[in-house]
Amino acid sequence: MINSGDTAFILAAAGLVLLMTPGLALFYAGMVRSKNVLGTILQSFIMVSLISIEWVYLGYSMSFGPDVGGVVGDLSWFALAGVTTEPSPDYATTIPHMVFMIYQCMFAVITPALITGAFAERVRFGPFVIFSLAWAILVYNPVCHWIWGAGGWLAAWGVLDFAGGLVVHLTCGAGALAAVMVVGPRKNFGRSNFMPHNLPMTLLGTGLLWFGWFGFNGGSALAANEIAAVAFVSTHLGGMAGMAMWTMMEWIRDGKPTTLGAASGAIAGLATITPAAGFVGPNSAIIIGLLAGLCCYFAVSFKNRLGFDDSLDVVGIHGLGGLIGTVCLGIFASKAVNPAGADGLLAGNPAFLGTQLFGIVVVGVYAFVVSWILCKLIDMSVGMRLSPDAETIGLDQAEHRETAYNT
Repeated sequence: MINSGDTAFILAAAGLVLLMTPGLALFYAGMVRSKNVLGTILQSFIMVSLISIEWVYLGYSMSFGPDVGGVVGDLSWFALAGVTTEPSPDYATTIPHMVFMIYQCMFAVITPALITGAFAERVRFGPFVIFSLAWAILVYNPVCHWIWGAGGWLAAWGVLDFAGGLVVHLTCGAGALAAVMVVGPRKNFGRSNFMPHNLPMTLLGTGLLWFGWFGFNGGSALAANEIAAVAFVSTHLGGMAGMAMWTMMEWIRDGKPTTLGAASGAIAGLATITPAAGFVGPNSAIIIGLLAGLCCYFAVSFKNRLGFDDSLDVVGIHGLGGLIGTVCLGIFASKAVNPAGADGLLAGNPAFLGTQLFGIVVVGVYAFVVSWILCKLIDMSVGMRLSPDAETIGLDQAEHRETAYNT
């Protein structure tokens, strides 16, 4: 039976998750140099079109279609055949199947967009589009089916991921690391100071992302119920705790807190609470957010020593955040909060922590290896990087014949 309240809630949540992609575009664009603003924004915005088309014809059926060996869905839902306004027997049985499909589409849209921050300011648009499309098909869709699809093999092992710590954040973090290793650093990396050109734009993007995250996590309950309430509260508490910890660490170590640090801490906390949001209580959510702010702060501070130019800290915030959140889920999960979940280490079930660690290894290794192969093949065939002269000119002029600021 379709529940009108649940349906309205998930439709609103889908809109909130869609808002996260333009929010991400602003978040990233404020941190690049002014000559790369429009190119950076378009790399996120184009995913709304590209991945939505892919989702209709391939992605949804591969991710959630009838299971093939626990690995991937078959293509019987190609072009949304059979995806109607009736409820699905396997997913969200109180809302139309079509509503569940479009809600999940918004997750698929933002995940490859997150990767773009790692190689910001130096990748050509055409090869980027090829990579993003191939990555969605070969990385996102299978991993989504393993964990969230009916019959997925990691779900059968007992791996849990409430809203995307593994499916979204760890996959994009692993993909970002592979891309950075193949593409290489920006021109003059280590010699020039790449200062953000518009931090108010980044803070606006942070606010939009935070707002959208309530649909991302709260909507993952797939009904307007008590689990949605738990996830909503946990999301806010995780984000605010991440912001508080990152700001405090900057204040202690550098003498002054920064707006960029506050924004980064908030996103770290939000990303880290994502896998656990519907499975843990408020105090656990605060602890998870504090750990996120602490660990991600040190990861971002340490990255330059490794020689990796992860331009906008995708690996250190999203990748590490998804990993930490998945581990914390194995520690803090409680059936007292969500009977459909599991008890974690602190509730006397150390085996569940082992299951979550297994999920991290499988997803992280798979996403990294496939992403590296894709980047390498595309780079060898058509070349991913801008030429040195084009990189000096900037993405906006070199790739799009535009400029963000006519001065």
